[in-house]
Amino acid sequence: MSTVLPPARRRETWDLPEAATRVLLASPAEHVLPDVAAVARAVGLSVFSAPGVLDLSDERDGLRVELFFDRISRELTGAEAESVRVATDPANEYTALVRGLLTAPTLAQELARRGVTAEVGVLAEAELWSAYQPIVDLADRSVVAHEALLRADSDGRAVDGGDLFFVADSAGWLPRLDRVGRECAIAGAAGWLGGADLFVNTQPTSVLQPGADLASTVEALEAAGIAPGQLVLEVGERAAVADRGHLLAVLEAFRERGWRVALDEVAAGWSSASLLDVVRPEVVKLGRALVSALPDDGARAVVRTVAAHAHALGAVVVAEGVETEQAAEEVAALGADLGQGWLFGRPAAPVPAGEVSPVPTP
Repeated sequence: MSTVLPPARRRETWDLPEAATRVLLASPAEHVLPDVAAVARAVGLSVFSAPGVLDLSDERDGLRVELFFDRISRELTGAEAESVRVATDPANEYTALVRGLLTAPTLAQELARRGVTAEVGVLAEAELWSAYQPIVDLADRSVVAHEALLRADSDGRAVDGGDLFFVADSAGWLPRLDRVGRECAIAGAAGWLGGADLFVNTQPTSVLQPGADLASTVEALEAAGIAPGQLVLEVGERAAVADRGHLLAVLEAFRERGWRVALDEVAAGWSSASLLDVVRPEVVKLGRALVSALPDDGARAVVRTVAAHAHALGAVVVAEGVETEQAAEEVAALGADLGQGWLFGRPAAPVPAGEVSPVPTP
């Protein structure tokens, strides 16, 4: 059975909230719901309260509900909004109502999806695709890999990955966008990657059930004709520190599928050294800020220390943000094996096979 290659450019349908006439809210934070009820009454909603629950209703086609969401976004702190679950137009049948509330978004996510605190239209109207930046061997400048960077065209303007992931995180869609990002990266590399490696950023917290959550990535690799060993998943150091137990379980799932792990933006210090020993990545990436600080003596010491530690673990060291020949020579002398940066090529969109190289060759 042949596998269908997902499109390199794709639009996603996001479940944006519609106008509502009834809102059910639940929270274990005792002080929050009375404040929410006060706002609801102030905008003219009918309020029924029970311990830990508020039931709001609107008799004017949802206009007061929209006003309520707008007002409550300014009344609660971010932490308070995260402590409340909200279901709009919930079912009347008790079991369905409870099930819906248990899986409902937080109030903070609902507000973000309604465009009160985040520009959800960026995702709702976006065509998603990946740009690619070359990674070269510092010894002979041959291209050995490409890093995929998620991009979007939204309403005639370009949007970078940082904005996309900010909106997705705010609205509770991070796991989905993380998955789509992997699939776009792989589909966009089909036909031209050859034997080079493909680096793709990922958030381990977005993988809740590896068997189900990673299945589409496996299928995308098969459809693109890319070997599992060519895929290198980049994990940011700050994200990796958040929950080591979950991190290690997810990384084990990556490696079981033949994928490799890169630890991104590694710096000196006890926490970084400890994380390297725990994660034991196949690739260690030195961040742009560190590389741009060269030839500062402190930055030199950090690069030398991290490179030596990485090599002791059997990892390859990549220096990011290399923009000059001087920087390339310096990071190589300090122990970096590979380089990435504008000196070697800027991120670029792939083009149909047979026309020109998808990324500039140094």
